[in-house]
Amino acid sequence: MNFTLDDCYWHDSILESIFLDRKDLGENDVIEIVVDWYDKPRSKILCKGVCLFKAVMNSGIHVKETIDIAYIGPADDPDLLHFYKLWDGAFDNVQLYCFVIKTNSTGSEIKILTEDAEGVII
Repeated sequence: MNFTLDDCYWHDSILESIFLDRKDLGENDVIEIVVDWYDKPRSKILCKGVCLFKAVMNSGIHVKETIDIAYIGPADDPDLLHFYKLWDGAFDNVQLYCFVIKTNSTGSEIKILTEDAEGVII
């Protein structure tokens, strides 16, 4: 069963794990994020066609990592604009989304530039 990420109540949901799958190098890099939702069954977010994964995460705090907010960034996000400029036209025909997760517990931020993101109940 799939669901849309916009329909999720992100605040205080628990970020359980992040897994980077690069078995199909450069063709379909995938990031799997497992979330224990505040108001839905535990599920996995699949980001397919990942072009950039940027994480500034803090560790050493013995609490569950709760999410403050998650959203699709604007078209003028600096990392998205820098990526397009860096690749100089190679991704002009590809719609990329800038998916951002910010956490409560450690003040961490995760940013993923991806072609597609969907939620799957596990």
